[in-house]
Amino acid sequence: MGTHRLDRLMDCLHEDQGIVTGRLENLRLSSHYQPIFSLSHARVVGHEALLRARNEADQFVSPLDVFSSCKTPAELAVCDSLSRLVHMANFTASRPQSQWLFLNVHPDVFQLLCKRGQEHGDAYMRTVFGHFGITGDALVLEVLESTLSDLPAFEAAMATVRNHGCLIAIDDFGAGHSNFDRVWRLQPDIVKLDRSLVVRAARDRRAQRVVSQMVSLLHECGSMVLMEGIETAEEALLAMEADVDMVQGYFFGRPQPGLIPTGHVPESITRLYTGLSQRRREQRVQHRSRIAPYRHAIGNAGILLSAGHSMLDACRSFVELPGAELCYVLDEEGYQIGPHLRSENAGVESQVAYEPLRSSAGACWSRRPYFRRAIENVGKVQITRPYRTLHGNHTCVTASFAYLQLQADGSNALRVVCGDLVWLDWLLDMDEGDA
Repeated sequence: MGTHRLDRLMDCLHEDQGIVTGRLENLRLSSHYQPIFSLSHARVVGHEALLRARNEADQFVSPLDVFSSCKTPAELAVCDSLSRLVHMANFTASRPQSQWLFLNVHPDVFQLLCKRGQEHGDAYMRTVFGHFGITGDALVLEVLESTLSDLPAFEAAMATVRNHGCLIAIDDFGAGHSNFDRVWRLQPDIVKLDRSLVVRAARDRRAQRVVSQMVSLLHECGSMVLMEGIETAEEALLAMEADVDMVQGYFFGRPQPGLIPTGHVPESITRLYTGLSQRRREQRVQHRSRIAPYRHAIGNAGILLSAGHSMLDACRSFVELPGAELCYVLDEEGYQIGPHLRSENAGVESQVAYEPLRSSAGACWSRRPYFRRAIENVGKVQITRPYRTLHGNHTCVTASFAYLQLQADGSNALRVVCGDLVWLDWLLDMDEGDA
């Protein structure tokens, strides 16, 4: 988009009583803003600009309909650009301090910055910033990750806007064909998790841990994580437990024409910390109560094994517990000694499809957390996080206990007795090292 066309777009902006709108054929474009909060700072740190449109009959027109009505790339670029100009005009009129303006950009329009040359992109951005008296570091440009088709062009466009201080956010991650490889390659400053992940985690407790691990991986990729679409206190607590950096949604604030002042601390966030502390205390009490029989049984098995009892006698109390699956013993290098002892009452049995993995005698489990943590804490039971077992199509957790066993030559050898439990709903709150 050249300077001449930009001037024409500026002429489409109209101010009335301090509110700027844009005229696009028979549509009047205006702005709404939804606040974005930092959980750690407990205050607003930015707003996402959202398009509102009305036709000549003053009827609401969906933003999706506005953009889908564009018949050519040129029309799309005009509509997309004019929308952002309206948002920037209204945002800068309020001039909130220390806040970001999150602007959605259509990927095809964003990539035009590169395809039309870096000099063009630089000139366009300098003109826009100069007109509104804003700097790039106040802007976060949001692009849908799943719609990217030309990664080299997108990377070049990212370099152009970053040269002007803008941040890049990948939007709706977790919906459609989201790709961690592209996040690793593009290195966005912020990744926005799609509401579908929130909904799934709220109704499926197993998904909660998956979302937490996804957040951890995105942090490892170098991105901050924003969870959007939070509508209830339960979903907000899920966001806190997942360790996201920022939140957005009806629970914290609905889209509105005005901006929330910097420093505003919503009561919805301050209440969350009290709720999270109470929730975690209740989880710890519940977990310790329910896991106690398994901890006691595997610890007792280690004591009996160290005294020379057979594996059958030592591990009987463990494999007879509800949900217990099997027991096995590892040497000081993590190699399994003999076959495992399987519970006759296990709710999940090895399937025929997993027969090649059934026999584990002599297998090496030294890389597993249950072995590493046990040998670092001899005489203390360890409980792992849930993980995918090799003994069937299910998930399990492992209780482990390291002990010393007297050898025939009078020396002591380090051994680790392990017991696998089928992953039950009431075990979901366990964490590695809870012992």
